Formats: sequence, structure tokens, C-alpha cells
Amino acid sequence: MRHPYTIREIARQAGLSTATVDRVLHQRGMVREGTVREVHQAIKDLDRQQAQIRIGGRTFMIDIVMQAPERFSTAVREALEAELPALHPAVVRSRFHFRETCPPEDLVATLEKTARRGTQGVVLKAPDVPEIAAAVGGLAAAGIPVVTLVTDLPHSARLAYVGIDNRAAGATAAYLLEQWLGDRPGHVLTTVSRGSFRGEEEREMGFRSAMRLAAPHRSLAEVTDSDGLDVTQYDLVRDALRRDEDIVAVYSVGGGNRATLEAFDALGRTCAVFIAHDLDHDNTRLLRERRLSAVLHHDLRQDMRRACQLVMRAHKALPGDGPVPPSAIQVVTPFNLPPGGDAGTA
Repeated sequence: MRHPYTIREIARQAGLSTATVDRVLHQRGMVREGTVREVHQAIKDLDRQQAQIRIGGRTFMIDIVMQAPERFSTAVREALEAELPALHPAVVRSRFHFRETCPPEDLVATLEKTARRGTQGVVLKAPDVPEIAAAVGGLAAAGIPVVTLVTDLPHSARLAYVGIDNRAAGATAAYLLEQWLGDRPGHVLTTVSRGSFRGEEEREMGFRSAMRLAAPHRSLAEVTDSDGLDVTQYDLVRDALRRDEDIVAVYSVGGGNRATLEAFDALGRTCAVFIAHDLDHDNTRLLRERRLSAVLHHDLRQDMRRACQLVMRAHKALPGDGPVPPSAIQVVTPFNLPPGGDAGTA
């Protein structure tokens, strides 16, 4: 293992003799496997201690730039603010730039303004379009790391993506929906907030692929471009239900779930299975009321912590920790809601 520590420092940390540590580091043998692990762990512990010294007293300004419904941006803000104490001894200050709907050029202008004002990093949720990718390239060229959240910009110069494996999430939704529908006939409605969000596109692709294998006899209908907002979602879903009287289930990729259920109610229709994403305030309430069958949930606090740590690593304040694994996908039903509801999660 490459490290900057003396044998004496490692020995003190591990509680071993300098001779034993020397044998381990130079692979001279005659050392138990458990002792080798203790030496390696001591080096990792020293790395963490050095990181704490490096970031002590440092302040990082991180800008959160998002196009998302208010219910999700609120969850992001709450998750980040809940995690700030855990980032001590570094001081992380945040600025929030939230839009529910806007053209790409508005987000580009926000990113450019953020760069001019000065920032240590940007956490970004935005459509995967060339203008946004170019703006991310400009930030990277200026030495400002960009971490994409929930939905990726893989062909941009972003530093890393933090969030779930969206294809796997869509396939999980298909599995759950078909298990619950069983032999019941009927079609399935998928609702997408906007196709330019890669994360939603990947969820839908994973869902459709899994449904083709599990239930090739079922027809899939789709509504899109609601931006996940209730005010636009209601009319789109109501029109889809009027066109197709056989829709009996919903996979909500992009939200607006209250409006979707209101459209079912207005037409006197029953939604037998409803799979949604994000344990926000709306979905928590709908789960408690048994209006949703399940919510595919991920730990947004963990995601925000990872995003901040990635920014710190980009500035050499923390040691590298390898690739960022996808966030775990949890299936939340009315029976396993976390205590206190959605408390800072999404």
C-alpha cells in the first residue's frame, strides 16, 4: 500500500511492533493474515485522520442547481441540511437554485452565473441536452467539479453521478407490478415528467424491457411532459384514461401522483397497482392512505453526503475512494414506512 507514514507511526496506530509492521510492508512473510489486515487498517485510519486535519477549518461553497418539482427540491434541501453536521470539521455552505420548469438556457445562465460568483462545486439535476453538457464542460474547465444527482449527464465533463441505477429501478417496478396484478387483465400507464431527463428515460426503458419479458400480453400507455406537476399531470392522465378504458395500473416515473389518482377518481376508475418513486411528503401521505402500492426509495441524505465528499475529494481535501456505487433501491410499502415518515429522504 502506498502511504506517507513511517513504520513507527503505523506501528503505534496498529498497536504492533515496528519489526512486525516492517515485515508486512515489505512482504517478508512469517506474519498472520489477521496481523496483515491490522496493518492495512491502521494505514486507512491514518488516512482518515490526515483528511480530518486537512479539512479542519476549510469552507466549501456548494451550489445545488435543479429543475424539479418543489416536493423533490424541498427533500433535497432537507437532506443536505441534515447532513451538514456530519461533514465536520469542514464547513459546507450551500446555495440553492431551484426551478420547477424552465428552458435549458435558463439553467445554463444559472450555471454560468454560479461560476462567476465563485463556487467549490455544483450538484446538478438537469435535462441531458447539449446546452447543459456544454455548460458543465465550461465549469470543469474552470476547475469547478460538477456532480449529477438522480439523473445523469454521462456525455458531459461531470465528475461523477450520485443516485440509483435507474434501469434497475424500472425493472424492479415491473417485477412488483406484475407480481401484484397476477392474472388480472388490463393495461399499464407510465407517467414521465419529461423525456429529456436521462434518469427517467432509463427507468422507463428498464420497465418496458422487464414488462416485455414478464407480461408480453399487456399494453403500455404513456403520458409525458407534465414536468411532474399536479396542475398539468391531471389533464394528461384523465385524457389517457378516457382513451383507454382498460388501464388498471400505473408506474409513475416522474411524479405528480396526487393528480394521477384524482384523475382516476374523477372518472370513477380504480387503480389496482400504483408504483412510484421518491419518499417525499406527498408519497408518504399517499402510502399511509393506501393509495400507493409501493415507493422505490433511496437514501437521499446519503446521496447528498456523497456529493459533498466528491467535491471535497476534487479539491484534494479528502483521499480518493474509488468509483461511486449506485445508491441502494429500497421498496417501501405502507407497512415499512420509516419512523417519522419521509424526514429528509426522497
